[in-house]
Amino acid sequence: MERRSFLKQAGAGLAVGAVAAPAMAAELPAIKWRLASSFPKTVDAIFGASETVAKHVAAATGGKFQIQLFAAGELVPSPGVLDAVKDGTVEIGHSASYYFIGKDPTFAFDTAIPFGLNSRQHNAWLLAGGGLELLREFFKDYNIHNIPCGNTGTQMGGWFRKEIKTVEDLKGLKFRIGGFAGQVLSKLGVVPQQIPAGDIYASLEKGTIDAAEWVAPYDDLKLGFQRVAKYYYYPGFWEGGAQLSMYVNAKKFAELPKEYQTILEDACLFAHAEMQARYDARNPHALKQLIGAGTQLRPFPNDVMAAAYKATNEIYNETAAKNPKFKKIYEHWRKFRDEELQWFAVAENRFDNFMQAARHGTASTKK
Repeated sequence: MERRSFLKQAGAGLAVGAVAAPAMAAELPAIKWRLASSFPKTVDAIFGASETVAKHVAAATGGKFQIQLFAAGELVPSPGVLDAVKDGTVEIGHSASYYFIGKDPTFAFDTAIPFGLNSRQHNAWLLAGGGLELLREFFKDYNIHNIPCGNTGTQMGGWFRKEIKTVEDLKGLKFRIGGFAGQVLSKLGVVPQQIPAGDIYASLEKGTIDAAEWVAPYDDLKLGFQRVAKYYYYPGFWEGGAQLSMYVNAKKFAELPKEYQTILEDACLFAHAEMQARYDARNPHALKQLIGAGTQLRPFPNDVMAAAYKATNEIYNETAAKNPKFKKIYEHWRKFRDEELQWFAVAENRFDNFMQAARHGTASTKK
């Protein structure tokens, strides 16, 4: 074929495609879904993920696919989001899967488990290491198509009315904490409490609880915890990279046009990256404000971390022995974690540690 003839025909093809694309879009259906969030609007970095998804989905479909947002308690209570999506009460929901370990501890792998993966490692496991396929197989039993939709990064260890100097100081402590961490810390004498975000401040103020963890300085400053507890501990070793997830009713997802499915998943993954970017950008200033207001920043003592690590592994082994679903994912997850730790020790940790030393002027030039 001559070059001129080829270009003429190719140009005609492009013209046809340019006309066909809008025509195809015009044929797509108008859809309106309701989204139930497990989070209040005041926790804007997390609730904002749902807002981002709804905005991007509407923009990419010319307003044909609309998602109406409902904060925690507006449509269903925070702990009811999973069942609401499963049963089709709402088409879609945004939550943290470790809220539902009472149904099955396997849910925790979707969010975070103690002494687990940091956010980058968790993303690697999900998106390139086979983790998402395993979790979606698990979620099928709940009629849910799960999509990663946000990560907070490593969280803080929480607010305490008194200093924690040894493991003994944990005994009898009423601590607002969720997920597997409550089971781990209960082995050390803590009395775990499940309290929604909106009720944490009042519980601390009234002395109903002695300590509470939420997420990070940005949220904690807004929620005012520094006014009712003095000591702020780190790290939240139970949440090395806590992921939030979008739950979509599996039947409703299957009914969507393929274009809408792709748009929804892409919007969730954009919100997934955006959430951690927001936390990473906002936490440094918030922490400075907290310290400036008198907050006492403290690392958890090594003996507390070591005792918690031992208790964690005991619980994993006990759970795996009696729960085949947990065991299947745990064995895959643990192998991936161990390999990631080996890699991160080579480049990431060395770089991070040097940069911290350089910042403090303690980096040595000696070999």
